[in-house]
Amino acid sequence: MPTIRLLPFEVLPGPATMAADEAMLESAAGGTASLRFYGWSEPTLSLGYFEPAADRLADPVLAKLAWVRRSTGGAAIVHHSPHELTYSFALPAEMAKSEEPWSCRMHHILQRVFSARGVRTEGVVCGAEKKLGPVLCFLHQTPADLTIAGSKVVGSAQRKNRGALLQHGTILLGGSPFAPSLPGIAELSGVRLTASEVAEAATREFAADTGWEIVRGEWTVEELAARDRIAAERYANPEWNAKR
Repeated sequence: MPTIRLLPFEVLPGPATMAADEAMLESAAGGTASLRFYGWSEPTLSLGYFEPAADRLADPVLAKLAWVRRSTGGAAIVHHSPHELTYSFALPAEMAKSEEPWSCRMHHILQRVFSARGVRTEGVVCGAEKKLGPVLCFLHQTPADLTIAGSKVVGSAQRKNRGALLQHGTILLGGSPFAPSLPGIAELSGVRLTASEVAEAATREFAADTGWEIVRGEWTVEELAARDRIAAERYANPEWNAKR
């Protein structure tokens, strides 16, 4: 039976948490599968890899936030704990193979988590894409996104390295004052879910869906060093963040 390591929940600044995801992908390329859930230590705007840095200046509220560029594509996301929960997993090449694309598969896992708690979500019809506003990712609905009453509440993005797959995504538990146009699950459904509740339930549902054994684990010394190195080289580097 394949195993996947469940890493501890962390609340970190943007550069550190994006570096952690990239270090996790490096480990997956070496054969280690990992799953984690995390929060952000301050309200942070993450830009998609190809998104112009100037886009964040289009909104005076967004322009004041701490910001970081992700290694994955897509548009800007406001990360604001506890209004939002972020998940990520990194899978070696063999484990990354799936009949259903992982972008859909993980969202179906989360959909079942929500349904069991009285929250009904819909998925955007495959092939349908809607852009409802500038800059923010959650105003840009793509196939597999989860929505409630037409508003996006879960979106994800991917990156690959030597066949290994990194996927991370945002679960909008509630609306943030820094993105007042985006209601979350609490406002749209009337159900208030906590980050820990969703993380624990999603971990169980992930195991049930895949049949993999989930083993609680820790970052290795080598991974912690890689996180520091990657953060310094990329995500905490103003030149790298502003390169587009």
